[in-house]
Amino acid sequence: MTAPPIASVLVVDDEPDLRTLYELTLLREGHEVTSAPDLEQAREWLAQKHFDVLITDMRLPDGLGLELLRELAASQRTEKSIVITAHGSAENAVEALKLGAFDYLTKPVDLKQLRAAVTAALQSQRHPPAAMLDRTAAARHPDDRLNALALSSSPLPPAGVRSLQRIVGSAPSIVQIKSRIEKVATSMAPVLIMGESGTGKELVARAVHECSHRASGPFVAVNCGAIPENLIEAEFFGARKGAYTGATQDREGYFQAAKGGTLFLDEIGDLPIAMQAKLLRVIQERRVRPLGGVQESAVDVRLVSATHRDLSALVQTSQFRQDLFYRLNVIELRTPALRERREDLPDLARALMRRICKESGQPAPELSDRALSWLQTRALPGNVRELENLLQRALALSSGDAIEPSDFGDLESAPPDVPADTATQTLSAQPASSPDTSPPPVDIPNDLQTYLDEQERQVLLKALRECDYNRTAAAARLGLNLRQMRYRIQRLGLNISDDNDGA
Repeated sequence: MTAPPIASVLVVDDEPDLRTLYELTLLREGHEVTSAPDLEQAREWLAQKHFDVLITDMRLPDGLGLELLRELAASQRTEKSIVITAHGSAENAVEALKLGAFDYLTKPVDLKQLRAAVTAALQSQRHPPAAMLDRTAAARHPDDRLNALALSSSPLPPAGVRSLQRIVGSAPSIVQIKSRIEKVATSMAPVLIMGESGTGKELVARAVHECSHRASGPFVAVNCGAIPENLIEAEFFGARKGAYTGATQDREGYFQAAKGGTLFLDEIGDLPIAMQAKLLRVIQERRVRPLGGVQESAVDVRLVSATHRDLSALVQTSQFRQDLFYRLNVIELRTPALRERREDLPDLARALMRRICKESGQPAPELSDRALSWLQTRALPGNVRELENLLQRALALSSGDAIEPSDFGDLESAPPDVPADTATQTLSAQPASSPDTSPPPVDIPNDLQTYLDEQERQVLLKALRECDYNRTAAAARLGLNLRQMRYRIQRLGLNISDDNDGA
């Protein structure tokens, strides 16, 4: 007995040999395949039935395959489209993705990639394949098929639901970005996340991954600005043994590590110009060659990038390649600054406090109305990251059951009823200190938070050593209680046993 088809696929190509090759490849996979040599025949098939996947060549005798994509979008059809473009035709590929294509393939088509693209397109659908629906609907009535399709839609995967819940807020900008994440997750199109530092760009990138059919695959996050330039190629593409001094064995790169999942390139604007050219080639060819290697291997990753910099301006000054920007910016998501959604601050502060306390194993204190009002007066140029740092500080300094404005410590802040910018003006109006009594620091650190953490770490270790690592005594020496001392030790990653609490 013949097994029922897995899915229904329409192949549109004007070259008979290629069309037959695609048909045979997909038939062997168990799919039901229909073919058409041009747009006219393809439209006739689409008018007669629903397909799960449409595979179309870009150039056809009577027009462009993009016309089919526009028509499918206008009719709100659910077919997933895969476009076949000529080798090196970057503009057509990007245009197809912007029109809603799930993916694209370049000629000559690798049949393994063709099979993988169809499988991924089917996995990305949130309803059963058409072939399955045809069998169930036929048992009732032919006209019931569209109803069955609508009723069979399933919700987001559990990981996707959780990831969207972690994006806290109900401001219009947050509602919009959550909606867009759900839509773009079912595609292979590259995503570029723009936004100021501290606005949660990695949180959005994880949500794109976890709402997609790749949620079970790896999510590999890379900070492009943190990799030494002489190692960046090996880090991205891998390296063979002996490729450079210290390469004692073969190692995989980020692209190989993210196979079947999502590669998140954070701070893409900091990528050196030489590496930008190599990254562009990998995106276009979907193949990588490890450093010191001779063979290329196919890569199967969804690319998501992020930056706080204005890439358009960097393109104008030749600091960022225009063609790479064009390839990365197929779908743009913008994370709003905290000042643009002040109504979300109370809910966001409470959610952050719960998370901080959960990570440190502490009960979460309440944030008093006065504390929330105080936070509303802050400019918070560091956005959510700055808000999180303020809450961590308040938690460490607090000794009561609720966080009050005084728990935020000596932060050059105004009282709750004075706007932060007014406080700044008041402070700047004070007479300057004499250079003899208040000398400026000799060196200004590049990363203030890291610098302050290191200073705090050294002070804590000195106090602990002088108190024979008795944490209660060291806390008293520093004017802290034991809970505050434990929190600081945990936050800074100091390896001090709880047995040393002492009396």
